[in-house]
Amino acid sequence: MPAPSRDLEPRLLRAFLAVADELHFTRAAARLYVAQQALSRDIRRLEREVGATLFVRTTRQVALTADGTRLLPYARRVIEAHDELVAAFAGAAPEARPLLVDVNSPGLVHERVLVAARELAPEHELMARYESGLTGAAAELLAGRLDASFGRFAGLDAAVRERLAQQPVRYEPMAIVLPQDHPLAALDAVPLDRLAGESVYAGAGNPRTPEWTDLARRLFAGRGIEVAPPAPLAVGEEEFRRIMAKYRNPVLTGVDFPAMPGSVQRPLVDPVPLSPISLVWRKGRRHPGIDALRAAAAALAAEHGWLERPAGAWLPEADARVMGE
Repeated sequence: MPAPSRDLEPRLLRAFLAVADELHFTRAAARLYVAQQALSRDIRRLEREVGATLFVRTTRQVALTADGTRLLPYARRVIEAHDELVAAFAGAAPEARPLLVDVNSPGLVHERVLVAARELAPEHELMARYESGLTGAAAELLAGRLDASFGRFAGLDAAVRERLAQQPVRYEPMAIVLPQDHPLAALDAVPLDRLAGESVYAGAGNPRTPEWTDLARRLFAGRGIEVAPPAPLAVGEEEFRRIMAKYRNPVLTGVDFPAMPGSVQRPLVDPVPLSPISLVWRKGRRHPGIDALRAAAAALAAEHGWLERPAGAWLPEADARVMGE
């Protein structure tokens, strides 16, 4: 790669990083809130300034060239440093703006961590957001539109994990939500083998939650349980009731999933499957609110035994490694 211009604009590097992350010009343009033509112009200009082709583009796919792969870590460091510089000299200190914390969905244990963190750092504003999945939240974290989230860290792409930091918070036992008149609803707990032959909804087709669908596929493999095909995403109690009545698929959840009308929730057993939950934030992001979240999560985990893995419980080995076992 020839020596690049000494005055590369951060905008061009942001455009490069968005395309490198998405490997899709339309999605990258949407992520940056720019027109696709403007994004393409920026990429062409960056290629001229560095004197190298950064992407191979066909009608079917976009891929990094060897020079593009070489540029990637440098571009990330430049943009991270640029963002830190801007934040340091902004009109308000970076600690003064609200910290945006994705708790996934209302009613989950993540909200308890947020409430406890607010008590530890009352001088800082910690605002709840609801992204409903760590994959969707991770894109927002990396774009600087969120500050922290919760979820299954091992389910993220390796390239995304590399840019994020995490702290294990909880092993949440998994449960199944059933129509009230389902034969298994009469049980106090549902053995996994009793789901054989069922088609269980686990978020298939939801672009914000593929880490959850992947966990379900791992759990169901070899047990005769199918992941239900994509269905309309139900938001709110009435929509959940309607979708449950129409499709009648059991729904895989954690035990903290709030009660929904027209259904019952039962814990899964034999074995007890675990959903590993981490607190996640962007590497290098510093804020007293993140410190408070980490302290609150650690205190609650110790108080309630959230990180004590029950004997014989099910958990993928990759997740155990990520959780520090």
